[in-house]
Amino acid sequence: MVRRNDRRRAALVDAAIEVLAREGARGLTFRAVDAEASVPAGTASNYFASRDDLFTQAGARVYERLQPDEAMIARQRAAGRDRETYVGLMRDLVGRVASFRTGYLALLELRLEATRRPELREVLTERVRADVDANVAHHEASGLPGDATAVKLLMLTLNWLIVEQLTLPDVFTEAEREQLVTAAVERIVAADQRRVPPGRSGHR
Repeated sequence: MVRRNDRRRAALVDAAIEVLAREGARGLTFRAVDAEASVPAGTASNYFASRDDLFTQAGARVYERLQPDEAMIARQRAAGRDRETYVGLMRDLVGRVASFRTGYLALLELRLEATRRPELREVLTERVRADVDANVAHHEASGLPGDATAVKLLMLTLNWLIVEQLTLPDVFTEAEREQLVTAAVERIVAADQRRVPPGRSGHR
């Protein structure tokens, strides 16, 4: 029987994230999770039906922990609505995601593992698609310049910049990374770019 202590389960999933980041997918075992969480041997096997279950819950947990907190959301709502503000928000985003280093590295491991595990691939596909939709919806409600395509292009661009920062941090200096974030926003989001309601042309 799978146990239901939610706090203990969350602690075990967080431990699984640390193991994934350090040891890779092959190192993610119930025994390794127990050791990382400092719990008695056999604990993790009581909380997860299988290794596949552990993988999928680890993937969901990474995205949960990457969500901005209420204070950051409040700052975003109070910010301006111009392209310079957009640059600041994207720099904050890169910094916040990169600060959860083990989570992002674990996510990279999970994506590779998803190519071999259909159930994990399905979970990650749904979660990433939901994340894209949420980012587009948030952007549309914010009043910032740029359309849905610009949001998606920035997500793809900045995600790889984060990968570079976490895996090969000496390729670009911190100053270069900030310059690249600025350039990405300036080149992808035109200063006068505005969303066009469905069914209407962008030409006047």
